[in-house]
Amino acid sequence: MTFVRVRNASLDIQLGNRVRVADRWWPRLRGMIGHPEPGAGEGLLLRPCRGVHMHWMTYPLDVAFVDSDGRIVAAYHGLKPWRFSSTHRDAECAIELRAGTLRDTRTEVGHRLAWSEATRAAA
Repeated sequence: MTFVRVRNASLDIQLGNRVRVADRWWPRLRGMIGHPEPGAGEGLLLRPCRGVHMHWMTYPLDVAFVDSDGRIVAAYHGLKPWRFSSTHRDAECAIELRAGTLRDTRTEVGHRLAWSEATRAAA
């Protein structure tokens, strides 16, 4: 499993230091289903991704859809279980984070995100 550190480059603030990468079909489809609620700094980077579902989830998530330049094109605060996001044609990937992370870090549509590989031990 690959982990990345995600930061809001526009504000120079970290969003997550232990974000799993889901870049194959099954991990993207499964997403966070069956995983415990992410702790502070934890999340999931879905690549490619233009929309998410919250079926079988038991907790809400913040979701940011990001284009190929790293810009947030859409953001969902506390997307609830059994809901869908809209489809975002400009999105290349989505980042799912603990609910409240986007608000707490003042992360908004238009901000640029950046990520770099992190080792599991260093996270």
